[in-house]
Amino acid sequence: MSGSVPTITPVGLALAFLPALVVLAVMARWRAGAGSALHATARMLAQLLLIGYVLIAIFESDDWRIIGAVLLVMLLAAGWIAIRPLGARTARSYGVALAAIAVGGVPTLALVTQAVVRVDPWFSPRFVVPLAGMIFAGAMNAVSLAAERVVAELERGVPFDEARRTALRAALIPILNSLFAVGLVSLPGMMTGQILSGVSPLIAAKYQIVVMTMLFGSTGMAAATYLVLRERAA
Repeated sequence: MSGSVPTITPVGLALAFLPALVVLAVMARWRAGAGSALHATARMLAQLLLIGYVLIAIFESDDWRIIGAVLLVMLLAAGWIAIRPLGARTARSYGVALAAIAVGGVPTLALVTQAVVRVDPWFSPRFVVPLAGMIFAGAMNAVSLAAERVVAELERGVPFDEARRTALRAALIPILNSLFAVGLVSLPGMMTGQILSGVSPLIAAKYQIVVMTMLFGSTGMAAATYLVLRERAA
């Protein structure tokens, strides 16, 4: 099996935006927040191009303090983005979201990198940084969904126990859908990337199992932690 990965040309990269442009046109036509979606798409493009260059330097680093700083920045940013649906951002809401993501994400990252994959050295950025990105992003999305839903339920006058149950279920819908669909409907990013790079599909499947279980665990713990802290902070 060839280990080469096809190169994406600038023209090919531009063509990849065509489906997104269709969605943006529909959103603009329906006045459904096209400006926000366009801003998000532009930020995605700029951030990924920038991080591509930054990761080259990070992956060559042999200083655990640099990797720790990178993880800290990722965690801080995830906490800030997670409370975006709440509108007004306060220090308390940010602290609750950040703590929830840390509780769900940091132990999961440590378990996967040190006990499952057994990264050597323990801070190897080529493994730790991408895995942290997946874990923190999953926890961030779960906290964001839980935060938005629990507020909506409480505003309807629903008791907190019921609102918490509904919010947790809503927060876990994306990852549960992924668990049901993986292998039948979708081949997720890590598995697809490994197969494209020439790794055996069976090895890629094992790595994807690790990814799916770590995402389910981290997102569930983050959402549950957020809801517990949210009740205490109210």
